Amino acid sequence: MRVASQLPPAKSVAVNPTQEELREWVERMPNSQRTEFDNWNVTAEVTARSAGSTFVVTDDPGPISKQTMPRSEYSDVVRRQEEYIRDKDMILVEGYIGPENSPLKRATRVFIERSNANIPAMQQQLYYPKDADWREDDALTVIYTPNCPAEGYPDGRLVTIDLDNWVTRVFSIDYFGESKMGGLRMWMEWCFQQGALAMHSGAKLIPTDSGDKVCLIIGLSGTGKTTTTFTRQNGSLPVQDDIVALVEGGEVFSTENGCFAKTFGLDPKYEPTIYGALASPAGWLENVAVDENGGVDFYDDSYTANGRGTFSLAAIEHYDPRKLGKADFLLILNRNENIAPAVAKMSSVEQAVAYFMLGETKGTSAGGKAEAGKNLRVPGTNPFFLGHEYLQGNRLADLINSMDYDFGVYVLNTGRVGGTEDVEGSKKVEIPHSSAIVKAIAEGRIEWEADSEFGYLVATNVPDFDDPELLQPRRLYESQGRLEEYERLVTALKEDRREYMRNHAGLRPEILEALQ
Repeated sequence: MRVASQLPPAKSVAVNPTQEELREWVERMPNSQRTEFDNWNVTAEVTARSAGSTFVVTDDPGPISKQTMPRSEYSDVVRRQEEYIRDKDMILVEGYIGPENSPLKRATRVFIERSNANIPAMQQQLYYPKDADWREDDALTVIYTPNCPAEGYPDGRLVTIDLDNWVTRVFSIDYFGESKMGGLRMWMEWCFQQGALAMHSGAKLIPTDSGDKVCLIIGLSGTGKTTTTFTRQNGSLPVQDDIVALVEGGEVFSTENGCFAKTFGLDPKYEPTIYGALASPAGWLENVAVDENGGVDFYDDSYTANGRGTFSLAAIEHYDPRKLGKADFLLILNRNENIAPAVAKMSSVEQAVAYFMLGETKGTSAGGKAEAGKNLRVPGTNPFFLGHEYLQGNRLADLINSMDYDFGVYVLNTGRVGGTEDVEGSKKVEIPHSSAIVKAIAEGRIEWEADSEFGYLVATNVPDFDDPELLQPRRLYESQGRLEEYERLVTALKEDRREYMRNHAGLRPEILEALQ
C-alpha cells in the first residue's frame, strides 16, 4: 500500500475534538447562526461542488477521465498550502470509511483550519470512530484550507487529488461537500483497484414475507436518493444514504456512519426521519434559510436550493451496516419530465448496464448552476469516478454475472410524466408513488409487460398505486391527443441515447446493443 503524506506543521492542532468543543468554535464564526432547533447553521460562500476547479495530479493523464495537473505544478501548490498552514490553528479529525467488519474499511482523516470548524464537525459525524488499529500510514488524507487563495484557477478555487499519495488538497472553498467527497473519491478509486465497484448509492433493508430484501438506490444528488433510502416500506430501515461498494458475489459494504441530506423542501410528513434528525441539537445545517430569530425555512431557496445537513446514524433508527449482506435489487433514479415511466424493469444484464451507463436525469442545484435544470447523463450517476467511464459498466456487468441469484435492476422516474410543471396535463411522480413501487418490488407483487418501444418491462399493476398513466406514459399522451408528440420523443431519445453510448469506447458491444 502506498504511504500517505505527513501533515504539515501548524501553529496549533486540535486532535479529534468533541462535538461540544466544535460547537464552541462554530459559535465564534461570523457566518454561523443558532437555530430554533438549538443547532447551528453556517452560511458558506460556496454552495455546491467545484467540479470545474478539481484536478487529478498525474504526469500520465491517459487513464484519467477528469482534468489533470502535472506534478511540477502540483509541487508549487503543496508548497503554497504548507506555507499558509504554518501559522494557522488547525483541527484534525480521524476515523474510518467503512464499519469494523468491512474488508474495504480504510483509515481516513481531514486536516482543516479551525476558523471553519463546522466542516470537521460535520465530517466527524460521517466517519466511523478511530480505534487502536488505526494507522496514519494507511490514511486517506484531506488537507483543507478554506481561506487559502487559489489565484489562477477556475473561480479562484482549487481541489487537487494525488492518488500516488492518497491526499486531496482543497483551497478557497468553504462547502462541506468537498471534505466529504475528498476522502470518499479516493476510497472509490482504491475500491476499484481491489476489484469492487463503489457506487453513488443509498442502501436500505426492507422486510417482506419472503425474507429481508437489501435495496440499493443510485442517483445524482437531488434526484431523491436519500428520500428513497429513508421512506419506510414494511418498517424498512436505512443503512447508508450516499456511497456503497458492491463486490463479487453480490455482497455490499457501507461507508459512512452518518448522512449528508439535502434540505430543500424537507417535509416531516414525507421525510420524518431526516427531518427529526436535522431538527435536533445534534444536527448540523449548511446554507439553510434561517431568519433573525433562528426560525428555519426549508422551502426558502433565495440563497440556494442546495441547503444541506448532517447527522449521525446513532441519531436515527437504522439497520446495522455490519449485517448488510448481499444486495437483492438496484434502483436507478432518473428525474425525467416526459416519457420515462415511474418504473421500468430491465430485461437483461446488458440492458441494466446500459441504463446504468446512461445515468440520465435533470440536473439540480447540488451540481451547481452549470447543472441545475439541464438534462444530464452521468454514467453510474457517479460524478466522482476518476477513470474512464466504460470501466464502471464492464465492472458492473462482471459483478452481476458473478451473482448466483436473480438480481433485479429497475429505473425509477422521480420527476414527471407528460412534460414540465407548466405543461397542462403533465403529472408528477409523488413520493408515495415511488414508495409504493419500492414496496411492491421488494415483495415481488408488480405485474409486468414488455414495452414495444424500449424493450424493458413496464408495470401493468402496482398495489396501492392509483395512476396507470404514470406507469405507462404512452397512455397519458394518447388520452390527451398527443400521441404524435410521444412518438417523436421516443424516436429522438432512442437515437440520442445510441449516439451518446458510442462515445464510450471500451464498453462491451453487447451492452451497446441492448439499447433498442
